[in-house]
Amino acid sequence: MRNHIVRKLDQQAELIAPDPVFPSTRFQGSKLKIADWIWESIQNLNFDSALDAFGGTGSIGYLFKKKGKKVTYNDILKFNWYIGQASIENDTVKLTPEDIDFIIKRHAYIKYPSFVQDTFRDIYFTEEENRWIDTAVTNIRLMNDIYKKSLAYFSLFQSCISKRPFNLFHRKNLYLRLSEVKRNFGNKATWDTPFETHFRKFSDEANRAVFSNGQGNRCLNLDIFDVKGNYDLVYIDTPYMSHKGFGVDYFGFYHFLEGLAHYETWHEMIDYRTKHKRLKGGGGAWTDKKLIQSAFDQLFRQFHDSILVVSYRSDGIPSLYELVNLLKKYKQNVQDIKRKNYKYVLSTNHSEEVLLIGV
Repeated sequence: MRNHIVRKLDQQAELIAPDPVFPSTRFQGSKLKIADWIWESIQNLNFDSALDAFGGTGSIGYLFKKKGKKVTYNDILKFNWYIGQASIENDTVKLTPEDIDFIIKRHAYIKYPSFVQDTFRDIYFTEEENRWIDTAVTNIRLMNDIYKKSLAYFSLFQSCISKRPFNLFHRKNLYLRLSEVKRNFGNKATWDTPFETHFRKFSDEANRAVFSNGQGNRCLNLDIFDVKGNYDLVYIDTPYMSHKGFGVDYFGFYHFLEGLAHYETWHEMIDYRTKHKRLKGGGGAWTDKKLIQSAFDQLFRQFHDSILVVSYRSDGIPSLYELVNLLKKYKQNVQDIKRKNYKYVLSTNHSEEVLLIGV
């Protein structure tokens, strides 16, 4: 009798999914650590649908999903779109052990290109690691299910970032990993961990994030000014521009990941004049101090019928005063300016995180 009860409890436990948990992330600018504070600030607002306009890692879009909202995630970068697909639009699909084994191994019946090996030798990863990346991305591209593909891309992106000094691709600096010197930054043990080990770890994290809130959420890969539709609330977290006029260029920081997301046409996108083989182009108005204020104005005008929630840093351009006045052009009530002391990754200064709420 006791064995029967134990078996029945085990069967019931299998039917109860653990609480979904947003995966760990190493992306600069992620709001994951202050997501709970953001929710505390806006939870009393009346909204059922939300647009995460500059979705990035998806941590806030995922927060809205967990709170039962109908979420539209948007990001102009395709690699971020895959991340959003994996955790926000995806309701049920997970990677199986067979999927993971297929991704991380070479198969005799598949012809593997060597683009990363040929193009990025001695820039970011070792020759063996570059070969592994070519293998993994080729196998991922052969997967038919878009959500499995997105989960796999997420795991690949996170694996790549984990093995990078400063978690960025902003310069040619493989030597920082390989030099036998004393360091006061980074984690050499993580850098030296094989890609396969990282990929399995992040695949498990991605799978644990999958759940359905029954709302039919969706992900877009558009310039924000091309996003259509009506949303009760629009959450805005644009790239940060310091008071000195230097913008955070996610396109430049993570160009390698964006290239992986465009693997077939990557060779056409690279600026070969640069030592680290970054992509042509840049961040547009959000990294140009002459254009950023008018871009905010256009954005507020575009979504003036929605509740506007703006994450911002107190020392940015435009100034907080200017941004509040822009918001007041379209909103009768800028309800609150919430502040939180927050140390940003790679920042030498402590800056206040500001939340503007226009209703």
